[in-house]
Amino acid sequence: MTAKWPVRRPTEHAALRATCRSARPLPPVPALMAALVDAVDRRDREGFCLAAHRVVRAATPEVGE
Repeated sequence: MTAKWPVRRPTEHAALRATCRSARPLPPVPALMAALVDAVDRRDREGFCLAAHRVVRAATPEVGE
């Protein structure tokens, strides 16, 4: 085998730094609220949590703005 051990993995700091470089715009809050209502109607707990967290993230102003 030509594989080298141990496999190098990025540190948490490097992963967070890479994430900060690529901003992902969030959908508008009304679309997220519609997804939240849809998740409640379907009794989808995971969808509810995801939509609720994204609503809060979209509604919260960025630090330093």
